[in-house]
Amino acid sequence: MSMKDFFQKNSIIPLLGNEAIVLGALESGVGFVTTYPGTPASEIGDLFYKIKESYGIYMEYSTNEIVALEAAAGAAYAGIRALTAMKGFGANVAMDALIPIAYTKPRAGLVIVIADDPGCHSSAQSEQDSRVFIENLNLVTLEPADPIEAKEFTKLAFRISEKFQKPVIIRTTTRSAHQTAPVKVGEIKTSKTKGKFIKDLKRFNTALPLVLSQKKQLLALKKSIENYLKKTKLNPIIDGQLKNFGIIVSGVSYLYCLEALKNLNVSLPILKIDTFYPLPVGKILQFLKEKNKILVVEEIIGLIEEKIRAEVQKNGLKTEIYGKDLMEPAGELNPERVTEALAHFLGKKYKGPKQTQLDLVKRTPRFCPGCPYWSIFTGLKEIEDKKKVVFVGDIGCYMMGYYPPFELQDILLCMGSSIGVSHGIAKLTNQKVIAMLGDSTFFHASLPGLLNIVHNKSNPLIIIFDNGITAMTGHQPHPATPLKFKTHDGKSEIKIENILKAIGIKNIAIFDPVSQNKALRDKIKKWLFQKEAAVIICRHPCVYINELEKGAA
Repeated sequence: MSMKDFFQKNSIIPLLGNEAIVLGALESGVGFVTTYPGTPASEIGDLFYKIKESYGIYMEYSTNEIVALEAAAGAAYAGIRALTAMKGFGANVAMDALIPIAYTKPRAGLVIVIADDPGCHSSAQSEQDSRVFIENLNLVTLEPADPIEAKEFTKLAFRISEKFQKPVIIRTTTRSAHQTAPVKVGEIKTSKTKGKFIKDLKRFNTALPLVLSQKKQLLALKKSIENYLKKTKLNPIIDGQLKNFGIIVSGVSYLYCLEALKNLNVSLPILKIDTFYPLPVGKILQFLKEKNKILVVEEIIGLIEEKIRAEVQKNGLKTEIYGKDLMEPAGELNPERVTEALAHFLGKKYKGPKQTQLDLVKRTPRFCPGCPYWSIFTGLKEIEDKKKVVFVGDIGCYMMGYYPPFELQDILLCMGSSIGVSHGIAKLTNQKVIAMLGDSTFFHASLPGLLNIVHNKSNPLIIIFDNGITAMTGHQPHPATPLKFKTHDGKSEIKIENILKAIGIKNIAIFDPVSQNKALRDKIKKWLFQKEAAVIICRHPCVYINELEKGAA
């Protein structure tokens, strides 16, 4: 099957939530797509990358999320429908641009997908609820529960964006992004990929004194948006038999509630919240009438719960509100947790399914068999007095160095942080510091830190793990990926060492950690106590990269 036939009109095919977002965007005539790979949003970019030429759209893996967002905004300003996708942490990176973009008026639909990861299945940094800062944007935010909604909400997002000339956010979580359901394929529109930027000084500038009037205009849109959303099928109320009780729920937790009700053999009215912003306050108040108790079910932080409590107090209602007091705001929700909370809420006894304890061999995360990073950490393990060396890690496959048998990672924060943290420690202590980062991370977030090291003169030893690909999120290309592994684009192959030389790093060495392992170990020992910053590039392709080469042929 050719990629052009991937989506056949009127067919019903199983799709992940992420893949359904792709379909919804295609049916909306999207012409410009950007992303930086980050799970649980990765499959959006992966599928677009495979089909972009067949469906005549422009798609790129940008160097990081803020660049991806800015590029998508530029396309929308020039009249091309655009979508950008990122995981929750990527939205942190993009936030500096996202807030002012909310004040501007794109000439075409601009949809921003932000995927959170409750339970930290693929997130080492923290368990983040991106809705906290989404509130600050005052942008329509849709939360699909399943792949069918993921497709339809994406189409609706483009319509809302163009009607109100504002970006629209689709916020997903791991289970809404990665569950599979049968989705019907509609008509895929021919994408417009050539636009024109028309000058309008007050439309795209956020300079003073415009910015305050732009914010007021953004806030003033809320009422019109609320009236528009009332005419849609969003935020439905599902009837139930126990009229004095009710559930208010958002996102994929709606499906958990359905299972919980089935487990307890009860029927309660449900208000399903599809729009985190603006919340359907009128419908919430309507739902609260004649309810003695309400259970609010939402992933991570009880933000909707807090707003409902405020409305109850504001309107003098006596309805009791339950939520995070029954479901701790840590870890992912699931049918079992929701069933237990609902049973407590209803005063019912519930005995969950019997769990069988298996005495399995404990297995820690580790590198793939044949991974070149085994050889790098083997060399680092041989450093004398390792306890006197500070090993600063970064986001990527090399995080496995934290676990046995190596245990060579003292600090881990976020993308690119190994460089800044290493600089701070190196400047103010007599300890030797080794910063460890990957090739994709180098381009994503490390260059400002490296420039800072050169400018302010510190001396960490920097190890760059260069396997030629963004491996941990699914083997996506980056600026230094060899051309033969770039399936479609491959316009350039930027050498890391050339950038290092250009910014003033004097001590640069390149080794194949597998075939030149002894030389690598000797260089680490020699350069560990350099008085200047030194960089060792460990270059060997990912063990799975040959499969990509076959795909590029």
